[in-house]
Amino acid sequence: MPKAKKRGRPPLPKGHVKGKIVPMRLTAEEAKLFTKAADASEHESLSAWMRHTLKQAAASQGE
Repeated sequence: MPKAKKRGRPPLPKGHVKGKIVPMRLTAEEAKLFTKAADASEHESLSAWMRHTLKQAAASQGE
């Protein structure tokens, strides 16, 4: 009897796993402000905009 196929997406190869998720609670006003800023930027998503902005802030703290 043949083996049944597993359900779901197969695991990604080593080194190709997704990044860590960091939960962040925002007020409604913050969410609107951040979304508006992300839409006005060249970034594809709110997440990409937040990642870029936080990297810049962290780099300026190290100087």
